[in-house]
Amino acid sequence: MSQHLKRVAAPRSWPITRKTSKWVAKPSPGPHSEEYGMPLIVVLRDLLHVADKAKEIKQILHEGKVLVDGKVRKDHHFPVGLFDVISIPDISANYRVMIGQDGKFKLVPVSDANSKLLKIVNKTTVTGGRTQLNFHDGTTMLASNDYHTKDSIILKVPEKSIDQHFKYEVGSTAFVTGGKHAGVVGKIKEIRIIKSTTPNRITISTPAGDFDTVERYVVVVGKDTPAIDLGVKA
Repeated sequence: MSQHLKRVAAPRSWPITRKTSKWVAKPSPGPHSEEYGMPLIVVLRDLLHVADKAKEIKQILHEGKVLVDGKVRKDHHFPVGLFDVISIPDISANYRVMIGQDGKFKLVPVSDANSKLLKIVNKTTVTGGRTQLNFHDGTTMLASNDYHTKDSIILKVPEKSIDQHFKYEVGSTAFVTGGKHAGVVGKIKEIRIIKSTTPNRITISTPAGDFDTVERYVVVVGKDTPAIDLGVKA
């Protein structure tokens, strides 16, 4: 399988130039799909400008100088995506991967590199009757049955312990990840369950007014205010 893809064919969420060269690195299989994740080399070279050449980025990664969610990552194709925290200890820099209002990934400088927000996308029962939570980034963990699909948690990394839990309900603070309102933070005003193949609709209230969006774009990020720095005004 090719380790590259054409720049013009890269997902529109990637904030990269399209015509400077023909090819760009392709993310390897991992926590995020190609549509919702960027390879680490693209983040370090094209967004953070840590180095200009792929060879230099590979050397930095080989030396273990870059962490993703508190864990050293050496694969330059490793996919990073929404809410991941990238840390470079040598320069005391931490960044959270977010979606901007243009629908493209952006990096938000943060001071807390040990908090990762995760949306619960599914729950399963595994051997022994234990509950397994499945998160938006493809990771899983065992937990109590107190958590529900579409809820969100704050995970302390790298120890992977749940610090906070936010319910998917009216009144919670939410972040919109897609559509024409991508990158907007507001309060969940109404949840409309539609009993058909049509997606459920969510009304989000903001100081600028209310708007509707589809359920899959909504991520709860706190109760009264965002629990993490999103790089946007609530």
